[in-house]
Amino acid sequence: MRRVVTLYNSTVGKKIMMAATGVILVGYVLGHMIGNLKAFQGAEKIDGYGAFLREMGGPILGHNQALWLVRIGLLIAVVIHIVAALQLTRRIQLARPRPYSRKLDSEASSYASRTMLLGGILLLTFVVYHVLHLTVGSVHPDFEHGAIYHNLQVAFQSSLTAGVYILAMIALGFHLFHGIWSGFQTLGLNHPKYNRYRRPLAVGLALVIAAGFMAVPISFLARILS
Repeated sequence: MRRVVTLYNSTVGKKIMMAATGVILVGYVLGHMIGNLKAFQGAEKIDGYGAFLREMGGPILGHNQALWLVRIGLLIAVVIHIVAALQLTRRIQLARPRPYSRKLDSEASSYASRTMLLGGILLLTFVVYHVLHLTVGSVHPDFEHGAIYHNLQVAFQSSLTAGVYILAMIALGFHLFHGIWSGFQTLGLNHPKYNRYRRPLAVGLALVIAAGFMAVPISFLARILS
């Protein structure tokens, strides 16, 4: 136990925790994106997918129990990810109180890297809104439990709501790109043999996930889905 605490208290340990929880969160958003795309198969398919999520784990687990276990696990991963990120940021600030006088010519000075913390805060704010909007329904104008297609249809009739989701997914794309790219290095997958694949894989995954999420609000807004 002492070794675990010692590792976590180190900079390397915090980076490992960020990378490990990042893998969990990337896996979740990828699965969530694939589920969202069932909207293109119609109301029956995506509503049936929602019913499956609520009943999975049965008959051992009851209604919604497995789903809540997943949510609790994700919440723990998010908290660890955020705490480690804030602690690392603070440690860097204390180690280098004065900013560099010139920009570094490297990936570390890319737009995604320099806005990582701000992007994370914006995404956290969006997640809270998203839960209230399409999970709880308290900020949805006509929310119906279990009617996923209907809820999406009503929500994205508003160009403002669709715009919020689209901008949030652009922010998610930048966050994923830098997170995946740096995660390879943290987890020791930065061997020269594989380095040339790191950026294309990070860009590809970030683009696929962001575009997949954006496809639904854009399609409802453009009346491709109705």
